[in-house]
Amino acid sequence: MSYCINPECSNPKNPLNARVCATCGSSLILHQRYKSLKSLGQGGFGATFLAVDLNLPGKPSCVIKQLRPSSNVPHLFQMARELFEREAETLGRIGNHPQVPRLLDYFEDSHQFYLVQEYVKGNNLQQEVRKNGPFSEAGARQFLSEVLPVVQYIHSQQVIHRDIKPANLIRREQDKKLVLIDFGAVKNQINLEAVANSSDQTALTSFAVGTPGYAPPEQMAMRPVYASDIYAVGITCLYLLTGKSPKDLDYDPKTGEMMWESFVDISNSFASVLRKMLESSVKHRYQSAQEVLDALEMEPYMESLAQGMADLSGADAIKGTTGGQLPNDPLGEDDEDLTAGPSTSAHSRLAMAIRARQDRFKTNQGKRNVPHSPSSAAGQRANRVQQNQQHKPRSTTGRSTRLEKNSTQNIPKPTTVKLTSQDVLSGYNQGRKDFAQLQLVALSLPRLNLAGCIFHQSQMIQANFQGSDLSNVDFGKANLSQANLRDANLGRAYLSYTNLSNADLRGADLRFAYLNYANLEGANLCGANLRDAKVTEQQLKKAKTNWATVMPNGKRGLF
Repeated sequence: MSYCINPECSNPKNPLNARVCATCGSSLILHQRYKSLKSLGQGGFGATFLAVDLNLPGKPSCVIKQLRPSSNVPHLFQMARELFEREAETLGRIGNHPQVPRLLDYFEDSHQFYLVQEYVKGNNLQQEVRKNGPFSEAGARQFLSEVLPVVQYIHSQQVIHRDIKPANLIRREQDKKLVLIDFGAVKNQINLEAVANSSDQTALTSFAVGTPGYAPPEQMAMRPVYASDIYAVGITCLYLLTGKSPKDLDYDPKTGEMMWESFVDISNSFASVLRKMLESSVKHRYQSAQEVLDALEMEPYMESLAQGMADLSGADAIKGTTGGQLPNDPLGEDDEDLTAGPSTSAHSRLAMAIRARQDRFKTNQGKRNVPHSPSSAAGQRANRVQQNQQHKPRSTTGRSTRLEKNSTQNIPKPTTVKLTSQDVLSGYNQGRKDFAQLQLVALSLPRLNLAGCIFHQSQMIQANFQGSDLSNVDFGKANLSQANLRDANLGRAYLSYTNLSNADLRGADLRFAYLNYANLEGANLCGANLRDAKVTEQQLKKAKTNWATVMPNGKRGLF
């Protein structure tokens, strides 16, 4: 089918081979090379069409965006043209990013302005949520980790998107990457009728771009800043978690703030990140995408960090009575090593240092709570240790050696704290879900409900989770080499960068799981269900599959 792009045409549908519209007589070949096939959407700004480029081999698909000025007043029409050309230049500059559609052409034809862009095949996030339901916390964090670097890139090009929302984020069918579309060129229109009697400067600035609910107050007041896009990303994340658009959520009648927290089931630390992204006041919001990425990197440590700070207050009081050192705890040297160790962000290193210090302090505090007679052997040993620590010279040579060694490491090592299966089970039964960056020795937790747990970067070689409910669990960057995950429920689990080499995943439910960059070398996926999982063909070729394996496209088969 051919489609007529004349806004006045009453019946735009035409046969595929037609070159002239049978209804209005308009040419169906735009700019002597583009043929529109169907309408993709319409609005006050104009319309968008799926088309093919007749001048290129294979007639590749493209998207044509048509801007329809509402007035032909000469000086206002000229301003619309200049604005259009400026936005086309911007799109041409930022289209070098692999997750931004490329600008292929732009031109003016019969008092209409046209942009031709790369066609991105796939479903947008709004369609994903409607089809599959809301995202888990791990899925929402994965979304932020994918989209924020794109936002950071466009901001580095001095561009504010101004219309980030689920419908403008497409999951590209080819590689499952998110692509940010619709950069506002066709929406940066002037309300020509409203400003017909205004000055030129007023005409160029008297318009607001954005979707109500997704655009923050300062943007709707025509003063967008980079942080305006951060707010829109936060609202989009909220939609993914709840399936509700902003207009379906309640607002505090006194403050005007959105009341969303009762609709989500997420950790307090992740909620705090979202809360700051959604601040109505610009000065209290994250100012850049990098700030959000830093906060997310630190997020797994936040609860321990808060408790660690409380413990440190008590530790400082005790140190004041023990000559500046905690008994049995030579903190200075070890803490410096941790904070200056692996080449991660300063926030992560601080969190790791405080967590390690917290664990050591609790251990030592338990030892101090055991009464010792000053004359007893234990009391004499404690006094000698304390005296040695107070007078022991600080060594810098060992620290330098460790720093040099750590400088070659890009991923922080898990803490040396070791937990057994009983420790994990006991903690989980008491409400604990965060087991990140731990050494989980000989872990055996078959046929248990561990949904929503966090095992980020933990070491779990040969762990036994057979038949367990691990839905929405965060295994990001964890080591599950040779683990037994047979018949486990890993639906929507976060397994990005996870080592699953030689793991037994026979019969496992991996629907909608995030396996981006996971190591599947030798993993047994026979009979596993990978429907809609985020995993590449190259990854699956390294694993073992059979006729019973359900592939991401829903078909059974082998690679």
